Amino acid sequence: MRYLFLLIVTSFMLQANPLQDAIDKAKPNAVIELGSGIYNGNIVINKPLKIIGKKDANVIIKNSGIGTIITIKSSDVLLQNLTIKSSGHRKEVLDSGIKGEGINNITIKNCHIEDALYGINLSSVKNLKIISNFISSKDEKRPLRGDGIKLWYATNVTIKNNIIQKARDTHIDRSNNIIIKYNKYLDNRFAIHFEYSKNIFIENNFFQYNDVGILTEATKDIKILNNKLLSGKGAARIAIVLKGGSNILVEKNIIKYNSKGLYVDAKPSKLKKTKRYIISNEISFNLEALHFHAIIANNVIKYNKIHDNLEDVAKDIIGYKNVNNVVEYNYWGAYRGFDRNHDNIGDTPYIIKRYMDRLWSYDNKIKFFYGSVVIALANFLCEIAPFSEPEFILEDRKPIFKY
Repeated sequence: MRYLFLLIVTSFMLQANPLQDAIDKAKPNAVIELGSGIYNGNIVINKPLKIIGKKDANVIIKNSGIGTIITIKSSDVLLQNLTIKSSGHRKEVLDSGIKGEGINNITIKNCHIEDALYGINLSSVKNLKIISNFISSKDEKRPLRGDGIKLWYATNVTIKNNIIQKARDTHIDRSNNIIIKYNKYLDNRFAIHFEYSKNIFIENNFFQYNDVGILTEATKDIKILNNKLLSGKGAARIAIVLKGGSNILVEKNIIKYNSKGLYVDAKPSKLKKTKRYIISNEISFNLEALHFHAIIANNVIKYNKIHDNLEDVAKDIIGYKNVNNVVEYNYWGAYRGFDRNHDNIGDTPYIIKRYMDRLWSYDNKIKFFYGSVVIALANFLCEIAPFSEPEFILEDRKPIFKY
């Protein structure tokens, strides 16, 4: 049997906590429906419940800047149509808008979480849905904010149709079976940051003004599909960072106006475990389209449109040979070959070598002159009459002539 509680509070916050009283008195699986008003936070949900703001009501659950606003200690909880605001500032205890541990079947839907150090902070959680919420942190510089969403040991998670703005990261660690779709990430540090996770699906999200759009570390079986990653902002300004991991697909994304489009950090000692597929992306108007740290290996790079970048491919450590790459059928705006048989495939391969470019790749001080007339002229002369053997970087044997 289900019970329905209707609470209507028309005055501002009272010293008592009627919402906590209602939770304590409710029977398991009850529905607590809230009318417009401001309700005291620091509440604890210790039984299966649905707490729902009435349609078109302005329901605010608010702290006075101390502690976590809502703590969930039970499985089978729904929070819907609520404004949750003004958590504490203490990072050592992870003051949050919503916090929970060791719980299952949690849904957070159509909530507005603001001025919360950590927006949603859950660990050891299964079957979690975070849908159609707005989430932001404290009004601080990026490194001083908390995470918009922080998940630890999470399984079977759907994050969909949310706006996550002015937080630090969406940080997901040691988790699996994660779907992230149709979200907007604006003005964060690491918009999405995965560590030691698997079975990840990131599709149709929009990223803008973040330090880093997507960062994966030691994460495997991940698909990054149909996202827009635009206008990186801050110290890094990188769209996607792939650090370690295996079986990674980056397909049909639009990557524009960043310092680096894709940054690939591959350790030579872990080559056997690594495979990346970079397919059918548009990577344009970045300083560097593809940036490889140390070694370029075990990549399939096909059907991409790579144009109008200051540099198509960059490599920042000399000495490693490139191995086990399949690079073909990409359109390169910098390709200068011909297509005499009109099959839309260049008659000669597109070969990227380091001439004068190696100076700014390996010395950040010289990079100050990146794109200057002096460096461009020196590079041109080195291509005509190289005074040293250029370094081979990458070769597309079947470059697309035009698109």
